[in-house]
Amino acid sequence: MIAVIDYGAGNLRSVTNAIAALGYEPKVTSSPADVLAAEVVILPGVGAAGDTMQSLKKQGLADAICRSIADNRPFLGICIGLQVLFTGTEEGGWHECLNVIPGRVRKLPPGLKIPHMGWNQVRQKTSHPVFEGIPDGADFYFVHSYCAEPDDKTVVLGETDYGITFCSAIARGNLVATQFHPEKSGELGLKMYDNFIKHALA
Repeated sequence: MIAVIDYGAGNLRSVTNAIAALGYEPKVTSSPADVLAAEVVILPGVGAAGDTMQSLKKQGLADAICRSIADNRPFLGICIGLQVLFTGTEEGGWHECLNVIPGRVRKLPPGLKIPHMGWNQVRQKTSHPVFEGIPDGADFYFVHSYCAEPDDKTVVLGETDYGITFCSAIARGNLVATQFHPEKSGELGLKMYDNFIKHALA
């Protein structure tokens, strides 16, 4: 099962359409049992990380996500799905997140147009199966006002420049997460989903 987590605010339709276009059958679910049973777990996200955490905890999904990742189950986080993996976020005051990846989520620096919206390059910091067949510096689609700062820089898979150089993708074990939206990023975004799922199910 490819479980796409529905916590009430995710960008579900475009994500599931992208996965279905690749020939897979994603299951949209808000069941912790489904998350724990799934071969692949995908957490898409829009909105605020604090609100997302509140919804995940209320539905018992926060613990299921952490257990699934601890079991090294393939996990893909997208946008807010990346940010909630960190220790906490400064969005709307301090909110504790899942603390899977030590670090903080901070607002993009002043003087920039916020949110950062549109296409931007992702520089690949390390080789990874999810980037197979995707050129270094390829453009992906972003919509965000906050960015993650991992304590351990070895988890940084991709970086992007927007006023500052920020972490736009992370990887650790079977966990991958992107600040950008692959499902809104055309052929290369579909390629990234396909790479992740093929590697996860291999």
